[in-house]
Amino acid sequence: MLFRRRKPLSLAQRIRAVLWPSKGLLRSIRYIAIRVLRLKATPHAVAAGVAAGVAVSCTPFLGFHFVMAFCLAFILRGNMIAAALGTAFGNPLTFPLIFAAAYRIGIFLLGRAPERVGEANLFTLLRHLDFAPLWHPILKPILVGGLPLAALSGAVFYVLTWQGVRLFQQRGKRRRS
Repeated sequence: MLFRRRKPLSLAQRIRAVLWPSKGLLRSIRYIAIRVLRLKATPHAVAAGVAAGVAVSCTPFLGFHFVMAFCLAFILRGNMIAAALGTAFGNPLTFPLIFAAAYRIGIFLLGRAPERVGEANLFTLLRHLDFAPLWHPILKPILVGGLPLAALSGAVFYVLTWQGVRLFQQRGKRRRS
């Protein structure tokens, strides 16, 4: 094979590469940012797509983020590729922070005290995919708190992306002329 390693990576090395890339996380983040800036679309389309992806990443619907981001980007007339790249905001490193913040906001908005779910009980429910008992104490506050968090983060990322794409495209036009 043309691009194969001489010595294949072990399973532990592959897992490590997924969780912590060899060139570092900042390089991966910079790569995604450059890919977004170079998209051939209007600043609004790119910004709406990124905002849709980031906003959807604040919801507890893991596994449906791409589909939801595409639907939201379609409604907002955003770029689908930018929406897919925007969902990278939700990843294994940020999900605990997002869901903890969404839970706190949800508890506050619902006006109730946090409820405890037993550790053994939680694992049993998840193993049997029984989400009904988890709805009231955990999932409902995360969903309710995730909506304002999604709106805020989507708005912030829209403004930042719109400004960045606009400046990047203006600089490219100046260089070409």
